[in-house]
Amino acid sequence: MNGITSLCILGLALMSLAAFVSADEAPVVGGVSQLDGESRKEALKLLDDTLAQLATGDGPSYKAINVTSVTTQVVAGTLNTYDLELDNGTEKKKCTVKIWTQPWVKKNGTNIKIKCEGDDGELDRTW
Repeated sequence: MNGITSLCILGLALMSLAAFVSADEAPVVGGVSQLDGESRKEALKLLDDTLAQLATGDGPSYKAINVTSVTTQVVAGTLNTYDLELDNGTEKKKCTVKIWTQPWVKKNGTNIKIKCEGDDGELDRTW
């Protein structure tokens, strides 16, 4: 009986470990995940493209430099959050940029919010 009990405990431990590892690899809907590798490169391209689009409208012209963190979250679309420095040509500021995309929406499918240290307000544009 002792051997069977040990075998059952070992089996439960292995199943728990397998569930933990699987949950770690798959993104949790609504959960925040740090990006790296190819996913991070794609998110940085989205950032550059979105900042370029912002500059073509009535928004400021920013260049992203020194990106320290990129996270993503699935929320009725995708919300990418960037901690970085932005350069507007005259000064550099530490900022948080949030880009929410709904690629299936033709109009108003992208929203960008920029909040910089020392600024009272937040830039908020949708297109």
